[in-house]
Amino acid sequence: MSASHTDRPPPGFYENPHNSIGYLTRIAFRLFTRQLERRTMPKGVSSGQWPFLRVLWNEEGMTQRELSRRVGMQEPTTVTALNSLVKAGLVRREPSTEDRRKVHVFLTPKARMLRAELMVCVAEVNEIATRGIDEADMAVLRRVLVQLAENLSRDDASALPDSPAATTA
Repeated sequence: MSASHTDRPPPGFYENPHNSIGYLTRIAFRLFTRQLERRTMPKGVSSGQWPFLRVLWNEEGMTQRELSRRVGMQEPTTVTALNSLVKAGLVRREPSTEDRRKVHVFLTPKARMLRAELMVCVAEVNEIATRGIDEADMAVLRRVLVQLAENLSRDDASALPDSPAATTA
């Protein structure tokens, strides 16, 4: 008889970090980030800038606040990242014509031209990471990660309202 996801593990189970989904995803995330940055830094894009470009390539012109929300970063972190993106010539800020308190963020032609080149880096890192893993297992992994993110988002009032399922469809 298989255990359901509601069964509690035995006491001490999570003392072994390899039993912790949070620990394992953190390690995987750090390795993905390191490998991606090795490829993007020579093109002038750091791991801190990357998530903002990724979101803006799909939809630019949003406010800094909306961009913070979409990327899942605090606004001061977003301001720092945007300052570096402006300095690198990858984004520009424009004050809102409707509300002077709002600032909209747009890509520069340079950032638009980098997209294809940087997405090759993403594909390469994903290919390295998934070597030897069956596509059916990858489909399960994607589905499970989306469910984990949705579960955690529901439990966190400050979490992103955009579910990963919406961005993977």
